[in-house]
Amino acid sequence: MALNGQIKALKGFAQYFRLYRNKVFVIKLGGAVLADLDVRNSAAQQCALLADMGIRVVIVHGGGPQTSELSRKLGAEPVIIGGRRVTDDAALDVVKMVIAGRINVDLVAALRRAGARPVGISGIDAGLILADRRPPVLMRENGAERTVDFGNVGDIREVHTEVLDHLLAGGYTPVISCLGATEDGSPLNINADILAETLAATLKAKKLVYMTDQPGVLRDLKDRSTLLPFADLADLKDLLESGAIAGGMKLKVEACLRAATNGVKRTHIIDGTAKDSLLVEVFTGEGCGTMIVGEREKQIYQEKELA
Repeated sequence: MALNGQIKALKGFAQYFRLYRNKVFVIKLGGAVLADLDVRNSAAQQCALLADMGIRVVIVHGGGPQTSELSRKLGAEPVIIGGRRVTDDAALDVVKMVIAGRINVDLVAALRRAGARPVGISGIDAGLILADRRPPVLMRENGAERTVDFGNVGDIREVHTEVLDHLLAGGYTPVISCLGATEDGSPLNINADILAETLAATLKAKKLVYMTDQPGVLRDLKDRSTLLPFADLADLKDLLESGAIAGGMKLKVEACLRAATNGVKRTHIIDGTAKDSLLVEVFTGEGCGTMIVGEREKQIYQEKELA
């Protein structure tokens, strides 16, 4: 890069440095991002760089593919309905072993190698996530309705962020596995996308980023060129109602929309397996995935683009 290009890049970096320093970013790492060693290390390096800039990074992770893999090895076929895992007692044991165990430890180790100061916890620790066991719900699938008991799955009732406040104030990076507990301490499986959304809203995060194995929101699932780079509810309403956005992506989009109406300025869905995608999305105007915002933030963003 020529000297003028380097100076221009430095000025651009300084702009983002001032904008984001001491702000909270909640980053959710999906199981597909964590499954590959090189991809996991790359994600860890990018998160560590954000922390080095003074951004208060909170990482939430799931581990669906890895949990399903171990369940099958143990002779139990996983049951997932509407993007949510049915979690009986045996499945909960697998979630605890895989997500709160192996995945959390491996991710903390990758972040440590990248120079961050990670602390691995679950939503159970210090009463971070108080949840209620989800009652049986009526769901529609393939045109038919049925009642589904999700078992040991929790819906978040309260969030107590004191432990996160202490960790962030000390310069640590919380790495949170998607478990919560009832009032009497019974563990429950919490959807990681919803956990990330709830924490982002509670912490008044500047950004909520979902790192997935998809490029973002596509108008046509078979055509990556139909990526929607920027959207609010009005842009997404028809896609949601038509079923073009479904399954796990629907959960993420709905979580982004809720977060954007609850104080999170900008939310993002990106391909976490692509090289440096987190940095590209955060530090370049064009980004690389889908940014979802509320109506007011959309107006502000468009006014800046026209200025």
